[in-house]
Amino acid sequence: MKITYSNKAYTIIILALFHIVSCSNDDETQNPINDIYLKIPDIHFETKLIEQGIDSDGIINQQILKSDAEGVSKLNLNLSADFGEIIDLTGIEGFVNITLLSAARQKIKSVDLSFNTKLDTLLLYGNHLTNINIGNNLNLILLDIQSNELSSINGLSKLLHLKKINVSYNNFEGISIKNKSIEDLLISDNLLKSIDTNDALNLKNVLLTHNQLTTVDFSSNKLLETLLISGNKLQYINIENNNSLTHLYSSNNLLTSLDVSNNQKLIDLRVDRNSNLTCIKISSNQEISTVSISEYQELNTICN
Repeated sequence: MKITYSNKAYTIIILALFHIVSCSNDDETQNPINDIYLKIPDIHFETKLIEQGIDSDGIINQQILKSDAEGVSKLNLNLSADFGEIIDLTGIEGFVNITLLSAARQKIKSVDLSFNTKLDTLLLYGNHLTNINIGNNLNLILLDIQSNELSSINGLSKLLHLKKINVSYNNFEGISIKNKSIEDLLISDNLLKSIDTNDALNLKNVLLTHNQLTTVDFSSNKLLETLLISGNKLQYINIENNNSLTHLYSSNNLLTSLDVSNNQKLIDLRVDRNSNLTCIKISSNQEISTVSISEYQELNTICN
């Protein structure tokens, strides 16, 4: 038996199908609210925005106007006594014009900063970050992510304007600094067993205290002025090429010899508590204004 439809019935069916498909497409691709608002699921994050007059409706409703976010150039979300700790920074992607972001001493475990391309200062110390990607933040000058749970950083080599980085009090076991712009490198109180700074040609100040380093090589870092490396397991260090060095702290290590005779600019030397280091070699005309050594140690022009 052949089934046929009247023209009218056929038209009704086609229109109904078109309506269903059209509604489905609208739901999937068109959401006018998302063009106006930005989701802020963390109430403590939104509370801070309201406190600072950024969230213009002044109501905790897990959203703010995108225009509100886009009008911000500096965003300070540091923990204060009046508000709880931020866990989720979802919504930060809408703050596309911020040059400074500070969210210190919170409980943030992860953050996506790929849309915050104007950032030059990023302060996320005292959180629970386990990873971070800064490969899109090409304008960064200062990065402070100390006191987290990091063991690596993604994108560091791309930051051609970065001057200072602080990753102290994390879980780094090894790090390679493939960045020529960095001048200040702070990596104290980690688990470091190795560090490579050969490509950090503008490095001036290094803090590496309280790690597990047994050997280091700063021969490529000829601009180095300050090297603080106490509290490691160093058995040997060569600073012959570091003619700009002014401060050397290498107390509480395992050094057996040390020659600072080429470091004529040295004004502060601290090498006490190296039980097998009895003689520190200096040049005949060298004067070091501040010296800290143990009673069994001496400065001498000749060391056997």
